[in-house]
Amino acid sequence: MSDEKNLAGLERPVVLEVRTRQRGWSVLTKATLPLLLLVGWTLLAKSSAIPPLTLPSPWGTLLELRAMWSTQHLASNLMASLTRASLGLFFGAGIGFAMGVAAGLTTIGEELFDGTLQTLRAIPFIALIPLFILWFGIGETPKIMVVALASYFPMYLNTASGVRNVDRKVVEAAKTFGVRRLDLLRQVIFPLALPQLLTGLSLSMVVSILALVAGEQISSQSGIGYLLTQSQAYQRNYEVFGCIVLYALMGLGAAGIVKVLERLFLKWRRGVAVR
Repeated sequence: MSDEKNLAGLERPVVLEVRTRQRGWSVLTKATLPLLLLVGWTLLAKSSAIPPLTLPSPWGTLLELRAMWSTQHLASNLMASLTRASLGLFFGAGIGFAMGVAAGLTTIGEELFDGTLQTLRAIPFIALIPLFILWFGIGETPKIMVVALASYFPMYLNTASGVRNVDRKVVEAAKTFGVRRLDLLRQVIFPLALPQLLTGLSLSMVVSILALVAGEQISSQSGIGYLLTQSQAYQRNYEVFGCIVLYALMGLGAAGIVKVLERLFLKWRRGVAVR
């Protein structure tokens, strides 16, 4: 009887439920800050505090981008920049992923790569541009190398950390059920490390856009960086702002790609995240 009384006095545990929001409110919340920035930009451009030629309005920048589409061959230049960013990201993030898996899974890999790469990470990639020019000339190779180097480290660090921090008890339990080698990687380690892997990919994609801005200053004859340099040289401020907006849209697109990947491969997080 005493046990039943004690059990009766216990509080029933509260089950955490997934909180869902209406799609309309979610879209409105996401659009609030961009709209405020656009309104602030418009008011600042229309005010007399800054000359109109120095700070064009958002609408004026949009009209300039429309004009650049035909007069500056914007489509081909945009494709050139996207190609450089994609190639650099492919090589940099790909190598970073492979070395991160090696450093996270094995002690030999950690001892072989981690210390040296942590040291090299402190070197700004912009400081290596003159060296790349000496080694590879002023063609496409140094531009892609700059992007690859910049996107390498975020992917390596997050991959190594994600693989290394997988719960050892889960791995041992999988081994008990007969999961071995490649199946262990594919079915246990990579799924558990996937949130951090996608974080590394997101950072690598954003950093690749930043590196692209620097890389396209190397005697480019095409790309958004080429248009930016030409616009600055001839003091065409509207085109300068248009190029900056394009870089921002490229970064937004990179973040959107990672969001789509998270929705595809991390559906289980909706049931465990308390927000």
